[in-house]
Amino acid sequence: MSDQPIVTHIFTADPSAHVFNGKLYVYPSHDIATDIQDNDNGDQYAMEDYHVLSMPSVGGPVTDHGVVLSASDVPWVSKQMWAPDAATKNGKYYLYFPARDKEGIFRVGVAVGDKPEGPFKPEEKWIEGSYSIDPAAFVDDDGEAYLYFGGIWGGQLQCWSHGEYRANDYEIDGEKEPKTGKALLPRVARLSEDMLSFKSDVLPVEILDENGELLAASDHDRRFFEAAWLHKYNGLYYFSYSTGDTHFLCYATGTSPLGPFTYRGKILDPVLGWTTHHSIVEFEGRWYLFHHDTTLSGGKNHLRCVKVKEIFYDEDGKIKPVS
Repeated sequence: MSDQPIVTHIFTADPSAHVFNGKLYVYPSHDIATDIQDNDNGDQYAMEDYHVLSMPSVGGPVTDHGVVLSASDVPWVSKQMWAPDAATKNGKYYLYFPARDKEGIFRVGVAVGDKPEGPFKPEEKWIEGSYSIDPAAFVDDDGEAYLYFGGIWGGQLQCWSHGEYRANDYEIDGEKEPKTGKALLPRVARLSEDMLSFKSDVLPVEILDENGELLAASDHDRRFFEAAWLHKYNGLYYFSYSTGDTHFLCYATGTSPLGPFTYRGKILDPVLGWTTHHSIVEFEGRWYLFHHDTTLSGGKNHLRCVKVKEIFYDEDGKIKPVS
């Protein structure tokens, strides 16, 4: 399979891929040029809007449906429309997106459309109880819907360790995450029937090691950093994510969409560029990993491009690492 970007006329990242109406749709971040220097807060990721891409087949022609939502459309947003996701239920399509509110706190919003390619009309307020970044929506076979989210460092998840936003927890003793003890955990909540709010408390998503213990904060090769994704294969739930500063895509499996999930291995080794972010989708009986790197920009961390690779499972349901 080609290692070329799926589009080259714009910079794209954080691809959330779904099959709607027999066609592949990709909901990426739209990277833009900026003079902001790279930093651990992620200020250089200054995205302002979202495009939707579609394709009839993997490797086939890609249609850019243009801008479907902009920061200027959303009353509560101040800046940084980062990695989005989409879902469908009840004949509607829902675009979930993170952005900073007017106080600089990351929240998750939702916009609604009649077609998978949009356009999308945002709700006036962010989802009550949401915070941090990287929303990932999952609608199970029984119709129950879930929203996963969270990201440490610039994603501010460390500020919510006490159930409320504490700005002073953003960095403690020069560190944006614990050095000892257990790793910070991603979050999940059940979505309401109309997909616009949470109908449950926000819960931690537990990721366990081979001994059934929560992953350690010092285990940077395996602990969660950002980029939550959930998919289902042969009745088993696969929770995948990025390890951030060690640049791996990893996954864990469990028997419930709420977890706990047991660590199973790596999917993708580090790519060119600091971030790594992905989605996993089945299309026409084959499974694909959508991800990004920075080859299109020659290695500029904030100017990325989406790529796609086929993935395979072994007889035990483990995902074979992508080469």
